[in-house]
Amino acid sequence: MDARHAMVDRQLVPRGITDERVLDAMRSVPRERFMPASSRGLAYQDGPVPIGHGQTISQPYIVALMVELLELGPEDRVLEVGAGMGYQAAVLGCLAGTVHSLERQPALAEIAARTLGELGYDRVQVHHRDGFEGLPEHGPFDAIVAAAAPDSVPQALVDQLAPGGRLVLPVGPRWAVQELVRIRRTPGGVQRERILGVRFVPMVPSLA
Repeated sequence: MDARHAMVDRQLVPRGITDERVLDAMRSVPRERFMPASSRGLAYQDGPVPIGHGQTISQPYIVALMVELLELGPEDRVLEVGAGMGYQAAVLGCLAGTVHSLERQPALAEIAARTLGELGYDRVQVHHRDGFEGLPEHGPFDAIVAAAAPDSVPQALVDQLAPGGRLVLPVGPRWAVQELVRIRRTPGGVQRERILGVRFVPMVPSLA
C-alpha cells in the first residue's frame, strides 16, 4: 500500500495526472497481483515490465494517462484491447459501469479473468478475442482503449464508438516510436488528437 501511494505521489501527480477518480483507482488496485510472481518486486517501478508471451504491463504513468484521457463516467461502457494480466482492466473497472477486455493470448486471458474475479472486479469481463475487430455484439462503447499499437487505427474500433465516445490508443510501426492518439466521435465527425510519443508492443491482427 505504501509503495502504491508513493507511485501515485511521485510518478503520476508530478507528471500532470489530475483526475482524482483516476488517482484513487491507481492507489487502490494492487498492481503486483497482475504480474508474474518473479516480477512482483518491480510492480511500482517507473517503467514497463515483461509479463510473458511477448507482452508487458505498461508503465504506471502511461496507464493513468490513457485512462484519464478516456474521461470516464461511472455508467460508461468500456472496451479494452489487450488485457495482458488484467491490471488496466481493474483500473477501468473502478471507474466505469461495464468493462469488456480482449486478450488474444489464451494463457493471459485465463490469468486476467481469474485474478480479476478473485479480487472482486465484477464489472470486468475478459474475452479471448482478436482486438482488431473489437466486440461489436457488446457495443457501442463510450470509451475504447488499446494497450498495443496497430500501424493505423482499426476502423472497426472507430465504428464501435458511441456518439461522444473516445478511443485512446498508440499508433505506428512495431518496435519504433509511436503516437498516442485520442479519437473522439462528435456530431461533426471524427476528431483526432495527438498526445505524445510512446512505445508499445504491436497489435497482432489474428489469433494465428
